[in-house]
Amino acid sequence: MHLHCQMSRYLQRIQVNLHWLHAWLRRGVFGRHRPATMENLDILYKSSNFIVVNKHYDVKINSDDSSDKITVATQLAHRFPELVDASVAHQFRFVHRIDYSTSGALCVALNKKASADAVNKFKKRQVTKCYYALLRGHVREDFLRIDKPVYANPQEGYTHMMCTVDDSSPDHLSDDVRVLSAVTDLYVVQRGLYDGQPASKVLLKPQTGRRHQLRVHCLGLGHPIVGDYTYSYRRDVKPYRMMLHSHRLTIPAKGETVDVVAPDPFVTEVDPLWQPLDESGISQDADESPIHETVRVGANTGCHFEEQKQSR
Repeated sequence: MHLHCQMSRYLQRIQVNLHWLHAWLRRGVFGRHRPATMENLDILYKSSNFIVVNKHYDVKINSDDSSDKITVATQLAHRFPELVDASVAHQFRFVHRIDYSTSGALCVALNKKASADAVNKFKKRQVTKCYYALLRGHVREDFLRIDKPVYANPQEGYTHMMCTVDDSSPDHLSDDVRVLSAVTDLYVVQRGLYDGQPASKVLLKPQTGRRHQLRVHCLGLGHPIVGDYTYSYRRDVKPYRMMLHSHRLTIPAKGETVDVVAPDPFVTEVDPLWQPLDESGISQDADESPIHETVRVGANTGCHFEEQKQSR
C-alpha cells in the first residue's frame, strides 16, 4: 500500500510537470506571452505614503525562494532603492495581495502608519476594488450578484484551490474546514469571441476579499476565466495569460484618497484575439475605424469601466 501511494504521487508529479511544459510551450513559445523584466514596472500612483504599481501577470508579489529573481518586491527595490526598508519582510509593506496570474493595481505603503491605516480600511471593507475579466461563454444576464460562501479544498492534491458551498458540496464538511462568506457583483461589459470562441468581458466587484474568490465564483457560474490554468484543472493553456486584471483601486486613506485606474489590457488593440460583437452579433473588427466611447464612474458600479461601442 505504501509503495502504491508513493508511485501514485510520483506519477501525479510527472503529470503536473508535463502540464506545465505544455502550458509553457503554448503560451511562451507559440503565444503572445511577454515575460516581466526588472525594468518594466509601471507606476500608477506615488506619494509620500503609497505607491501603486500595475503588476505584470505571472509575477509573484514577493518570495522566500532565492530563485525567484523577478517579483514586485525586487522590481521596486531595483527602481527605488532608497525606499527599501530592511526592517520589513521582503523590504516593502504590501497592504493587500492579488494572485500570481492576475495583473493590475497593487498598493504598497511606504511607512508603518500608512500601512496600518490602509490595512484597516481593507478589514473594514471600505476599499473599492474592480476587476476586468474575460470569461468563457456568453453570460446571459447583464448583472449578477454571486453570493456563495467559499472554503479551501480539503482534497489531497487540491488544497491550493478553493470551493464554493452549493448543492454539490458535501453534506457535512469536517469541523476544521472554515467556510467564509463571499459576495461578488458581476456586470457584463461586452460579449464577443476570444480566439474564435464565445467569451464575455465582465466587470467584477468583490464585496468580500477571499482567496481566489473571483475565479471560483466565475467557475461556479459555468463561465471560468479565460486562461485560468488552475481552475480549468490544467486544461486551458492556449491563452498566453489568465484574463483577470485589477482595474481600479480606491483606498480612502487618512489625508489622501488613493484612487487609481490600471489601463485595460482586454481590448482588441492589445490582444487581437478578443473580438467584441456589436448588437447584431457581427464582430467589430469589420470596421476599419472603430470609435470607443468611455462610460465614466456610475452610481450603479462605483467603478470606472470602458464600454466599447461601434460607430457605423
